[in-house]
This record gives sequence, C-alpha cells and structure tokens, in this order.
Amino acid sequence: MGLDNFYAKLKRRFDAARSKPFLTLPGAQLTYGEVDARSAHIAGALLEAGARPGDRMVVQVEKSPDNVALYLAALRAGLVYVPLNTAYTPGEVGYFLADAEPSVFVCDPQNYDVLAPIAKTAGVKAIFTLGADGGGTLNDAAQTATSLNRVQPRHEDDLASILYTSGTTGRSKGAMLSHGNLASNAIALNSLWGMTSKDVLIHALPIFHIHGLFVALHTAMLSACEIIFLPKFDVAEICRQLPCASVMMGVPTFYTRLLGEADFGKAETAHMRLFISGSAPLSEQAFDAFEARTGHKILERYGMSEAGMIASNPLDGPRLAGTVGYALPGVSLRIANDAGATLPAGEPGIVEVKGPNIFKGYWRMPQKTKQEFRGDGFFITGDIGVLDKDDRLSLIGRAKDLIIAGGYNIYPKEIEAVLDAISGVQESAVIGLPHADMGEGVAAVLVAEVEPVDCKTIETALAAVAKFKRPRKLFWTGALPRNAMGKVQKQVLRERYKEAFSVR
Repeated sequence: MGLDNFYAKLKRRFDAARSKPFLTLPGAQLTYGEVDARSAHIAGALLEAGARPGDRMVVQVEKSPDNVALYLAALRAGLVYVPLNTAYTPGEVGYFLADAEPSVFVCDPQNYDVLAPIAKTAGVKAIFTLGADGGGTLNDAAQTATSLNRVQPRHEDDLASILYTSGTTGRSKGAMLSHGNLASNAIALNSLWGMTSKDVLIHALPIFHIHGLFVALHTAMLSACEIIFLPKFDVAEICRQLPCASVMMGVPTFYTRLLGEADFGKAETAHMRLFISGSAPLSEQAFDAFEARTGHKILERYGMSEAGMIASNPLDGPRLAGTVGYALPGVSLRIANDAGATLPAGEPGIVEVKGPNIFKGYWRMPQKTKQEFRGDGFFITGDIGVLDKDDRLSLIGRAKDLIIAGGYNIYPKEIEAVLDAISGVQESAVIGLPHADMGEGVAAVLVAEVEPVDCKTIETALAAVAKFKRPRKLFWTGALPRNAMGKVQKQVLRERYKEAFSVR
C-alpha cells in the first residue's frame, strides 16, 4: 500500500532501525522510530485541518527536527511540500502563497502576525506555527490528532514537492518534483557514494533547498545512518564534530572557511570517509589546498532544483579538480548548441539531460515548461559545459552569464580561474556589462586576501588568455554577494556596475 510514495521506501528503512539514532543535536537525540511517530502525529493534524492528498503545503520555518518530521508528514499524507527560504520577506511569501495556492501554511510563531493576514488573503484554509524549539500551534494540534499510521498511496508521477527557483531572470518558477523523481535520485546517490548504516553525516545545510533537504537527508535516511544535525555552519562546531563523523556534505564556502583555520588539518579529518561539495563551483585552488591539508579529495557533484543530482565524481576513481564527474546511472547527458544539435567532445555548449530524475515541469507555466524541453525529452539546463573524451563533465558557467563581446563568446569561469590563482586574490567574479561598441565589456570584481593586488601583477597573469577575453575594468570589493547556498549573485554585480563602460 502506497509503495510508490517515496515515504514508503524510507519507512521500510526506519522500521528496521527504530531504536537507532537519527538526528543528533547538542544535548538531544531522536531515534528513527521517534521521528517516524512524530511524522504520523503531524500528518494526522494536517488531515484534520482539511488537507487532502495532492494539496500544497507551504512551509517557512527554521531548521529543526520538527521541520524534518513535518516534511516526512507531508510525504506520508500525500501532500505536496513547498519549502521557502527563511530569508524571504512577507511580500515574497505573498507571491508564493498566491502562486502555489496551498491548503496549509506553516510559519515561525514570531512571523505569524505579519504572515497570517497574507495567507488568509491568498485563501489558505489552515495556518500553523512551528518554532525552532518545537513550540507552536502545529505540535499542539499534533498532540491531540489521530495519528496517520499508514502511508497514503501515491503514484510515482504524483507530485511530492515544488521547489521555487531563485527567479533571477524573472518571477520565481516552481519546479514540480514527483515521488519517482525523489526516489530515483536518492537511490542512485546512496549507492554511488557508498552510504551505509555505519556512516555518520554532518548536516549543517539549510533544509529549504534541494541540497540539504533532498541530497543530504534522503541519502542518509535510505541508509538509516546517524545525522549530526546542526542549525547552521559554524567552523568551530564543525571541527569539534568531524572526529565523530564519516561524511560531510557542504557548499564550497564550508571548505574555504575550514581552510581559513590555521590548525585545521589531518587530525580533525582522520576519521572521515568522504567530503562532498555542491550547489556552487568549487575552485581548483580550494580543491588542491584541501587535499594538501587533509589528504582528502573533495567529491564534487552537479545538480539543480529541476533535476536533482545530474552528475558526480566517482567514489572510487579519479576525482579531478574543476570537473563534476559523470552522469548518474540512468541519466543521459549531452552537450548541444542553441539549436539542440549535439556537439563533439571538447566543444562547449549547453548541458541537456534526460532521465527519471527530471522534474515534471514548472507549476502552472506550461509555455515555460515547453520552452525548456527539446522534442526528444531532454531538459535544457541553461548551464554551459564540456565533455571530455571519457564523458567526464566540466562546467563553464550559466548560459545567461556568457559574455558576448564584439561577437566573441567569453566564458567567465576561464578568466576567474586565472584571477583566483593570483597571490593576494581571494576570489573573483567576471561579468559582462553594457558597452556601446562591443555589446558587452568584460569586467572583473575581485576580493583581496588583505590589500588589492597591483594592476601590473594582474595584467601579467591575464597575459595567459586571449586579449579579447581580458577584463577592461577591475573592481575591488569586500565580499561577493551570495545567495543562501553560496552561489555568487552575478545579477547583483551586473546591476551594481552597469554604468561602468558608459563613464569616460
């Protein structure tokens, strides 16, 4: 019953490990059986509030064990889970509520007075609160509700979640992910990364995003392994927990901050089996420095909201800096031009993918969905990449970040690699800005390790690339703007420096 419901697959693992630690927090620990039971209580409360299978549930709450149980309750009851970034403003939350039309909305107790009227205006039937400490009306309702001890039957094509994209090129789009999408990706990654019940995962990611919610939690839950569940990334706490763990999944910023600790090295990481990085590009410098310091090669992988994980470096085999490895089992990947024609190895183009992991389309945007798929079913990711002769994928950047200056295509990552290798440069972002003669002019925004590097040193380093690719404008800043998952927000930089080439 409910075998196509992804939670049915998880629950089989839970039932075989009910007394085993699941979420370990400072001063507290919950077993698999306890979280499963809590999800049943919450699911019962949601149903008693009028939610029905297929209804959307929008959630904007802080990371907590109850947040995990709430997600599992949604799966269990056949609801469509719609997590929102906790940094979204009331106005932004209003857009998502109006677009998703949920029957249930769950928010932090301290935001209730502001968000409840917005939710009611959007027609939400039931509004609950859930705090990071477990307080709020949701758990109050769960304590008196009749538990949903069964798993609601769902087909593999039924929706399990909607993840809203960042909306950097227009209004946010809701990527519709099915139970089958979640299951295929979790099973593939669990096997690919060798996860077992003996692993202990450090989890310091947010759980409103695919990385922390699906990649990290799903692979751990399928193994019924213990999770050291941290509210956020803190260097000192991570260093304290590493000797107790075997796997860590993080964004590149996690690793660069660890490397910033003078005492961090082999002593802290001796017990670790695997470090995984994703959600943003990991620089070759960070990859090499981490290996030199710890002896561990970080495993970089590649994914997105619309497709879950697409490719991964191997667990056993060469992990090459600057690459994201090979397509996952069952996933087809190709490099194509704008017309959809497949390009040969070594030639950059648009990454296109097809497989059981690919989303069902954008919520209530059939035209946009149609535009993003080829006639043969391949999804156009919008990422620019290149395959080597061994089908190993390297990413060059986003298609929207491609710079076209005087008719020449310029890939920012190539220039950033040169700039990042300069002693004294902490990191860089290369962008295209409006230019009256060239269409776009190349500019670089740099962050110094201590003081800005002199122009002559930068010019010498840039001599390694063709002249038309070299930045004509350099800007120094204290830090590059990033989103919650550590990705550099180049659209912010383009807006900030958009007049650079119009100033004489």
